Amino acid sequence: MPDQPTDIFTERLETARKLRGLSQTQLATNAGLPASSVSHFEAGGRKPSFDNLKRLATALNVTTDYLLGRSDTPEASGTAGRLHRDLHKLSSDDLKLAEDFVDMLVQRGSKKER
Repeated sequence: MPDQPTDIFTERLETARKLRGLSQTQLATNAGLPASSVSHFEAGGRKPSFDNLKRLATALNVTTDYLLGRSDTPEASGTAGRLHRDLHKLSSDDLKLAEDFVDMLVQRGSKKER
């Protein structure tokens, strides 16, 4: 596993790109970046701006946390993101109900695996 955050980013960017079956040029085009940018980012010669990091994550359908090494799961989960974003809108009773529902789904999933 890479030691430095930059190493993690360069490795994750290349891994995600290959996972999606994209060339560096295709990724750059999908992200709206110059063709040479992805090459520079993967080589570690340059670091992306915050906006370019978001563009890369969107083009790869991964989270910025994955690219930065803060998460080991590349898949972007719109549902989990939405749940996290909307938690503050729920009352304490509704939060408890949501927790109970998630617990029930986890238990149901465990029973199906047996």
